[in-house]
Amino acid sequence: MAEVTVRQFAEVVGIPAERLLEQLQEAGVKVTDTEAVISDAEKMELLSFLRGKQSAVDDASGSNESKKITLNRKSTSELKLTGAGGRAKSVTVEVRKKRTYIKRSVIVEEETKRIDDEREERERVEAEQRVREEQAKLALEQEAKRKADEEARLAAEEAKRKEDEAARKKVEEPARKPATDTADARKGKKGKKDVRETSDERQTRYGREELHVSADKSGKRRKGGRPTSRAVHSTGEHGFTMPTAPIVREVAIPETITVGELAQKMSVKAAEVIKVMIKMGSMVTINQVIDQDTASIVVEEMGHKPKIVKESALEDSLVSSQHDGDAITRPPVVTIMGHVDHGKTSLLDYIRRSKVAAGESGGITQHIGAYHVETDGGVITFLDTPGHEAFTAMRARGAKVTDIVILVVAADDGVMPQTKEAVQHAKAAGVPLIVAINKMDKQSADPDRVKNELGQLDVIPEEWGGDTIFVPVSAHTGDGVDKLLESILIQSEVLELTAVASGPANGIIIESRLDKGRGPVATVLIQQGTLRKGDIMLAGHEYGRVRAMVNEHGHQIDAAGPSMPVEVLGLSGVPRAGDEANVVPDERKAREVALFRQGKFRDVKLARQQASKLENMFSQMEEGAVNTLNIVLKADVQGSAGAISDALEKLSTPEVRVKIVAGGVGGITESDVNLAVASNAIMIGFNIRADASAKRLIEEEGIDLHYYSIIYDLIDEVKGAMSGMLAPEFKEQIIGLAEVRDVFRSPKIGAIAGCMVVDGTVKRNSPIRVLRDNVVIYEGELESLRRFKDDVNEVKSGTECGIGVKNYNDVKPGDQIEVYERVQVARHL
Repeated sequence: MAEVTVRQFAEVVGIPAERLLEQLQEAGVKVTDTEAVISDAEKMELLSFLRGKQSAVDDASGSNESKKITLNRKSTSELKLTGAGGRAKSVTVEVRKKRTYIKRSVIVEEETKRIDDEREERERVEAEQRVREEQAKLALEQEAKRKADEEARLAAEEAKRKEDEAARKKVEEPARKPATDTADARKGKKGKKDVRETSDERQTRYGREELHVSADKSGKRRKGGRPTSRAVHSTGEHGFTMPTAPIVREVAIPETITVGELAQKMSVKAAEVIKVMIKMGSMVTINQVIDQDTASIVVEEMGHKPKIVKESALEDSLVSSQHDGDAITRPPVVTIMGHVDHGKTSLLDYIRRSKVAAGESGGITQHIGAYHVETDGGVITFLDTPGHEAFTAMRARGAKVTDIVILVVAADDGVMPQTKEAVQHAKAAGVPLIVAINKMDKQSADPDRVKNELGQLDVIPEEWGGDTIFVPVSAHTGDGVDKLLESILIQSEVLELTAVASGPANGIIIESRLDKGRGPVATVLIQQGTLRKGDIMLAGHEYGRVRAMVNEHGHQIDAAGPSMPVEVLGLSGVPRAGDEANVVPDERKAREVALFRQGKFRDVKLARQQASKLENMFSQMEEGAVNTLNIVLKADVQGSAGAISDALEKLSTPEVRVKIVAGGVGGITESDVNLAVASNAIMIGFNIRADASAKRLIEEEGIDLHYYSIIYDLIDEVKGAMSGMLAPEFKEQIIGLAEVRDVFRSPKIGAIAGCMVVDGTVKRNSPIRVLRDNVVIYEGELESLRRFKDDVNEVKSGTECGIGVKNYNDVKPGDQIEVYERVQVARHL
């Protein structure tokens, strides 16, 4: 097989003939087709070419795959096993083996490389160690040299000091000797002793002079052995002198401060402050919060000067924004007031051409509605306040922010309690009144009666020489409404109402609530400036960026000027109705002021609670136990919640007290129910409902939950619940009267009264009184009641009987036996 064709060689090698032909041509063997003949030398030339090519590929890729080989071996065998039934079965077992062989030259190269790396690392570490040792040796030499220089300098200074001291003694000795001789001549031996004491007064008991160290030097040696200071000679005895007068400090007192902080400011122990306050009659602890006035008195009592600190400096600078610009005429803010059901909302409905009263429960306005109304003569802002007696605070708030008050009085009903209250609010706020005599379309309307009754309240009509405009109107037919609007615009012109429209806005929170979809919603009446979408607003304890503004029609607006009521979204929480709303430039400062207000409110509230705890304890000790009706109150808006809370607390009596455990706005949540469970309270929801999880928990715990939409029903129900908690009252009711005809004596029973029942019924187990000449001489109970020889339970009128009185034998003929029973009578508030 010395010479073969390319095709035959390809069949032996196992590759395609065309591929072998290409490789031969690449190796430089001159062949043209697969039938060409190649020799052994040409085969070796091809093998050398392929080996060189493979080595080049391995070097380029850097892989060691060609330097190792992996062998896979698989063997199969059969095992015969005997089963449970004696039958034989075959099991095929397959064994797979894998072994990898690495070229020995590769292992040697890796080991040699590892040894070289370790030797280089060891040499590097040794070199670094030698460098460190040289540096340490150099540092020790420098330190020794520095110590030697320092010791030489100190020795020189000490020698110089001794020379100076010796020279000073030589100078002082001649002057001291004549003085000693003169003293000896004057005082004898005693004088010698004094001179010796004088000369030795600056010496210690061992004859060495006392060394005094400067107050700001410690004299301790540092780590290197160098002293930080030298001994300084001083002529004084010691460094501290006792103060000759008490130190009077100026103590800065914030609005609230704890006893411990006050003691720290005066640099005294807290026990001293507590002792002084106990002498003043206040039982306090070290962590108790006291108010500013109390702290000032304590500071003065302890001999210091109090300095009242106003913590609201940042708040004042942030809120007090000056409105620079031209003042323009603004629309008047008109508040409608009057008694319940006198037609306030209906009159406003006619003006607005809408039906708001249908949305209020029972036709009663539950919270303030603010409306922007455009009339032919101009724009007017109306505030509709509730007339029920529970909403006094909301009416007062409405009068405070208003320019003109319209007092609605029903012509057929006259002046009522809330009418008088509205007049008082208007006069207290200094707001002009316009009286609208409503319901003039009724047959029983009597406007003269209304004028007479209001005249008694010092509200005099213009036609009687007064200054109050009276307008007869009818909200049903619309008669007189145009004249009323004209009177409002005339009155606003007289008042010359102006405001600056430019600059940051400020106003008043008219109402606020927690909306489930939109979050905290506040109704703001703008008083100065312009409120724009995106402004940062600070309202009481809350702050936030105005995300949206909605007018009374539900339309979103971008800006609101003076006297415009808008609903604002984006505050951090629900502000209180009546809080001031201000636009501030910086959100960080707004957050600081809001947190400061919250902390101040919490501290003041805590201080009041602490002050009232002791008084409550003593009052409860005197009065005894008082039944308490705990209530968790949730309402739709903040104003309603506050008004209902005040009205319920006014129902408290000395025997039954109403306690509002928690109040708020928004729906009833699971945490509210847990609070009611913990405090054993009933839950009241006003125009709100509980969510699904809260309903499930209410059913599980059996909480007493009541929903209301009219405040009359709420107050009546709470009154009923309080009446049930009153202690029962017992009343005596006479049920029978028997007259004693004769008395029989029995050795076993005693005196038996033979009686005739003249009135009612005598019962066996009822208490009795024995009367003689209509005077009670004994009070007790029956021991026996017999008719003939039989024991009976009762004897009716006109029947004779025998009565035995228990533990009483002095019954005489002519006496009367009165039988009565105690009846429980339900009490009402």
